[in-house]
Amino acid sequence: MTPSRTTLRAAIGTVSAAVLTATVLTGAPAQAAGAAASHRATAPTAPARSAAAFPSLKFVDIRGEGGITLKANVFTPAGADGTRRYPVIVLPTSWAMPQIEYLAQAKKLADAGYVVVGYNARGFWQSGGKIETAGPQDIADASKVIDWALAHTPADPRKVGMGGVSYGAGISLLTSAFDKRVKAVAALSGWGDLIDSIYSGRTPHLQAAEVLGGLGDLTGRPSPELQRILKEFLSADMSKEKDMIAWGKKRSPVTYIDKINANGAAIMLGNAWGDSLFPPNQYAAFYEKLKGPKRLEFRPGDHATAEGLGLFGLPNDTWTDTKRWFDHYLKGADNGIDRESPVLLKSRSTGAYEGYKSWQDVPSAHRRIALDGSQRIRTNLDSGADGGVIFLSSMMDQFLKLPPMASIPLLPRSLAAVWQSAPYETGQRVRGTTRLHTTVTSTAESGTAIAYLYDVGPLGLGKLVTHGPFTFHGKTPGRPFGVDLDLFSTAYDVPAGHRLAVVVDTVDPLYIAQNPPGSRLTFSSPANDPSYVSVPVRD
Repeated sequence: MTPSRTTLRAAIGTVSAAVLTATVLTGAPAQAAGAAASHRATAPTAPARSAAAFPSLKFVDIRGEGGITLKANVFTPAGADGTRRYPVIVLPTSWAMPQIEYLAQAKKLADAGYVVVGYNARGFWQSGGKIETAGPQDIADASKVIDWALAHTPADPRKVGMGGVSYGAGISLLTSAFDKRVKAVAALSGWGDLIDSIYSGRTPHLQAAEVLGGLGDLTGRPSPELQRILKEFLSADMSKEKDMIAWGKKRSPVTYIDKINANGAAIMLGNAWGDSLFPPNQYAAFYEKLKGPKRLEFRPGDHATAEGLGLFGLPNDTWTDTKRWFDHYLKGADNGIDRESPVLLKSRSTGAYEGYKSWQDVPSAHRRIALDGSQRIRTNLDSGADGGVIFLSSMMDQFLKLPPMASIPLLPRSLAAVWQSAPYETGQRVRGTTRLHTTVTSTAESGTAIAYLYDVGPLGLGKLVTHGPFTFHGKTPGRPFGVDLDLFSTAYDVPAGHRLAVVVDTVDPLYIAQNPPGSRLTFSSPANDPSYVSVPVRD
C-alpha cells in the first residue's frame, strides 16, 4: 500500500524531531567526542550545569495573520526573571522543514543571551493556512510573531533580529522592508530576486521547480495561486509569463529595496556557489543595492549545504558569522565584524577564504576567449555537456572536488558549439561573473541554449567551472540577433597548463528547453561585433 501524504509527513517529522532534539539535548556527537578527548587531556571534569543554568524551551501557538495558528518554539535565556530585557531573534523555517529546524542554533543563541523564536511558516506541517510563497500573509505573520515575542517574553523591542535558511531567509528580508522594528537580518541561502533565481535567462529551472513543488505537496498545503503558478511554470506557458513575473516580483526583496534601505537594518547574506534554487548572481546584485550595514559570504556547495551541518549543532563558519553579526548589531559587541572586508569568498578549489571591499572589487582583470568563426548545431539532443543534477552535483564538488565533467574532444560538434583558449602558462583564479556575448541565428522564432565554461586538462577532460541558460522568443527566423548572458558567479582555480573551453548546446536536465522540433542554432562572430566570453580573474 502506498503511504498517504499525511503518513509520510508524520514520519518525516518524527525522524527530524528525534535527530534534532537529540542534537540539542546531547550536543553534536563528533563535537562532543572531540571536546571530551581534549578535556580529558587538559583539565579535570567540570561540574555539571544545573537545570536552571540552561535556557528554557517551550512549544507555543502564535496567532498569525487572519487568525491562523503558527506552530512555534521559544528559547528564553537562563536566569531570565523579568528584571531585564534581551535581544530577540525570529527564525521562520525553511521550505518544507518542521518547526524544530533551528533548535540547535537557537539554543546556542539563547546560551549567549538571546530570546529566540522559531516558527513554521503558514501552510507547512501543523501551522494553519496555505503556502503563500513569501506573500503578504507571510510578511504579516512575521510581524505577528514579533508582536507575540514582545508581549510574552523578556524581548527588547529595540533589539529585534530575523534570520533563517532558504524560505526563512526570504521572509526575513521581505519583513525588513515592512517592519521597522527589525534591526538586523541574517539571510542564508535565500533570494533577492525570485524570478532571476528560478527563471534566469527567461529559462524555467525545471528541477528546482519540481523539487519545491513536490516538497510543498508532501509537507504542506499549497495555495490555489501557487498551484496555478507552478502548473504554468512547468508547462512553459508563455501566455502567462507576465503574470508569473508579477507574482515573483511581489515576492522579491529587491522590489522593496528602497523600503529596506530606508529602514536601515544591518543585512548579512550567505549563499553557496552552486545553489540550485537561488544562484549567487542574484544575491550579489541584491547586495550591491543595499545602502546600510551589509555583508556577503559565498562558499562551495549547493542550496543550504554551506550552513546545513550547523543545524545539527556542528561547528559551522556561516552560523559563527551569523552570531557575530547579531552580537554586533543587536548587542553592540565590538567583535570587529563591521571592520572586516564585507565580501567574503571561499574558493571551490582551495577552500581558502578571501576578503574584498565590494563585489565589484572581486576580479582584478578579465580574460577574453574569442568565439571565432561560425558554428551551427541541432537542437533537442543532449551533447553530454550539462550542469549536473540538482543538489547532488554541487555537493560532490563541495565535499569531493568533483564537479560535473565532460570529455571536450568527444562532444559531438553537430550538437555542441565548442571554443577553447590556449593553455595558460600560469594558474587562472576565476572570481566573479563570466559573461558571454555572441550573435545567434535561429531557424525558429523561439529557442533555448545553455553556455558552459570548462576547465580542460591535458587529456581533454573538462571540469565544469560555471554555466548559464538563455531562452529567446519572438525572433525572426534567419535573422541574426545579439545575446548577452551572465553565467553563474563562482570562485574556481584553473591550474597552469590547462585550457578554458566554452561549450554551448540546447539540452540540460536542469532546465525546460523551448526549441521547436528540427530547429537549428548558428553562432557567429561578425567583424563589427565579435563574439567572446569574458572570464573574471584575480591576478
